[in-house]
Amino acid sequence: MIATSPERVGTAAAAERPRRTGASTVAVPPCGDRSRTAGIRAKWVRPVVLACLVATVTGGCGLPAELDRERDPGRTHVPDRASGPDPLVIEVPEPEPSNSVPVQQGRGCPPSGLRLDIGPVDAAMGLRGTTLTLTDCGERPYKVNGYPAIAQVLDEEGAPIAGVHSVVGTDKVPMAPADPGPEPFTLNPGDSAHAVLYWRMAAEPGVYVRVAPQKGQEAVTLRVPDHLDIGPENTLGTTAWVPAS
Repeated sequence: MIATSPERVGTAAAAERPRRTGASTVAVPPCGDRSRTAGIRAKWVRPVVLACLVATVTGGCGLPAELDRERDPGRTHVPDRASGPDPLVIEVPEPEPSNSVPVQQGRGCPPSGLRLDIGPVDAAMGLRGTTLTLTDCGERPYKVNGYPAIAQVLDEEGAPIAGVHSVVGTDKVPMAPADPGPEPFTLNPGDSAHAVLYWRMAAEPGVYVRVAPQKGQEAVTLRVPDHLDIGPENTLGTTAWVPAS
């Protein structure tokens, strides 16, 4: 039997007595009493869940929903996209650009050092003509001797127009001016040369022309300011390059 000091017994008893404060106290059951703990938990959880469900149905559970109703009673505010997609907003995707034909850039000098440009179309009594310009925009001289090489005439979608034949000279294009013929010359950096395309009016428009400075060289695609009304069956004649005056 262990003897206990009266002073220690009094101190332990005082420690076990709850302190009196202004707030009311709640007796918590021991951890081993699972039935009483579950009963208290059920008494508190059921009313809280029920209240939240009712509040959710009638306009949201919690203070933020109530503040939203006070700020915007007419529900005219559009939710911020950063907080998530709005199921009531139908997003229409941007249309894909229809023009996917790779054309020569409008400005600057290509890596080849040679730039091709095409002018507006001139019309007279069914005869059509447009001018090609070849410019040495590089740093080295360029020798010219011959005709521009027309590879294809394309429609708006970039498809070749059937039956269009490109020929050297203008003899096969009725009423076209005579071709002066080729003469060799040299383009120094900054110089330009001209050649003219001729054809007879037809129904189908040619929107793009693929052309190379001379035969055997790489072709570039040019968009015609005024379309070539050349298809579907027609002949496209070219004059030789001449130095620009």
